[in-house]
Amino acid sequence: MSKSVVTLLAKDLNAQGGVYCPSPLAHMKIWDTHPKVYLDVAHSGEAKCPYCGTVYQLKDGEHFDGHH
Repeated sequence: MSKSVVTLLAKDLNAQGGVYCPSPLAHMKIWDTHPKVYLDVAHSGEAKCPYCGTVYQLKDGEHFDGHH
């Protein structure tokens, strides 16, 4: 299983402030990994995938200004 950290820019997040894992941003092949899960990154600045352990985190200095 992966233990990688993926550093994200605010523009990498979707309109709700999250990403999906598996992700091409983590250089994953969608077809041979785990089920797709939504991870809320904007709330705390990072999120960890419960399946593979990949951590998605906002780059230092990046801020998500989503629609409220």
